[in-house]
Amino acid sequence: MKKLNRKNVGLEALLPIKIVQFGEGNFLRAFIGYAFQELNKVADFNAGIAVVQPIDRGLVKMLNDQDGLYTLFMKGVRKGEEIQEVELISNIVKAVDPYANFQDYLSLAKEASLEFIISNTTEAGIAYVNSDRPDMQPPSSFPAKLTVLLHERFKHFNGDASKGLTIIPCELINHNSETLKEIILQYVIDWNLGNDFKNWLLESNSFHSTLVDRIVPGYPKDEIEAYNAQLDYEDNLIVAAEVFLLWVIEGGDALKAKLPFNKTNLDVKIVDDMQPYRTRKVRILNGAHTAMVPFSLLYGNKTVKQSVDNEFTGPFINKAVFDEISDTLEMDREELNSFSDEIFDRFKNPFIIHNLSSIALNSISKFTVRVLPSLLGYVKMHHKVPTNLTFAFAALIRFYKGTWNGETLPVQDSDDIVATFTKIWESKDYTEVAKNTLSIKDYWGEDLTKIDNLTEAVALALKEIDANGIEAGFANYSKKF
Repeated sequence: MKKLNRKNVGLEALLPIKIVQFGEGNFLRAFIGYAFQELNKVADFNAGIAVVQPIDRGLVKMLNDQDGLYTLFMKGVRKGEEIQEVELISNIVKAVDPYANFQDYLSLAKEASLEFIISNTTEAGIAYVNSDRPDMQPPSSFPAKLTVLLHERFKHFNGDASKGLTIIPCELINHNSETLKEIILQYVIDWNLGNDFKNWLLESNSFHSTLVDRIVPGYPKDEIEAYNAQLDYEDNLIVAAEVFLLWVIEGGDALKAKLPFNKTNLDVKIVDDMQPYRTRKVRILNGAHTAMVPFSLLYGNKTVKQSVDNEFTGPFINKAVFDEISDTLEMDREELNSFSDEIFDRFKNPFIIHNLSSIALNSISKFTVRVLPSLLGYVKMHHKVPTNLTFAFAALIRFYKGTWNGETLPVQDSDDIVATFTKIWESKDYTEVAKNTLSIKDYWGEDLTKIDNLTEAVALALKEIDANGIEAGFANYSKKF
């Protein structure tokens, strides 16, 4: 079988470098690479990507061995129909390891066609490192590397305002661009790079916060023979992803003109304020995940797909999302329902095995951020506790007891939280367990025993779960709450 390279597949012409992308991992190749390939095809965007390896170990050599080419397999469910798509991604024209060739990295700053910086260096990537210096080749942190690159561009083009860049970080932290800009400006001060450079940064460059959403399992090592059988070339960088893709970018008309994603079928939204979309994702997608894990594991399910397919747990999750969580969100209800339908399609994806135990990590803090605002919002709106979310809350507390029917549960949290629940569960009184848990302000941000009927509802749910199990216990509990 022939090797994958540009000569062997007839793609020898290279696009001009319009994007420098920090990160060469599975997510960016399945998300950014695919998005800009669609833009190139549909809108004649003519954008080549230069990939920068942000740490001293990575995939740059493998990418260069294949001339930047790789195959993306997209699998999932769309409106109940199973979808499988295969795409040869061809817009990476250069891959640079700044640790191996720092001058090659700096040369990217001199590309006249360069317009965009895009990154995903993990949540820990956007960080200030005090020991970074401008003469390091390269500095350790991503913001410091980017500061060096921007300063090089400023010097090379003599501060030309037209050579400023559009900077779009995709790391999964809120206000990612604001955080990145603050760190860069701190390096400008620390390194004495001058007011002229600072002004060019602020006036000629733009920073745009984002929300990205796509499940990317990555290299399908357990099924690689089946994937390879679909190709007529040898690809060592196959990446698998779901079909769903959402990219929300903060920006106005100028950014819409620069990035005409409206000409594609991709769900890329350029909006004035991305926070409602972030809240929607956190409350519905992440909230449903976090709410389902404890009660679904106690019920006996192992995966997300089993949970939503089951004749009891499926409707339970559905009601929690459509009738309780969505009810508290200040967005168009039709849009929320459409988004929720997509989420359930993703949950049902037969090509992605999402174990409940793998998303049980730190469930207390996750519940506080992802589920509790919906529960409290429902109480505020309706003056009663939400039936399903409150039962899910009780199941969470029961889950942290650590054992169920003689088996150890996959509780994964800090030692102090685990120890606290061990102490709480020394009591045999469910009301006392509920009070002692709900009153911990450090967990929930407030004393939840002050919420009308919440303590009573949780105590009853705990009693029913232990006496009758999840399904029968919920049936009894829901007659009263």
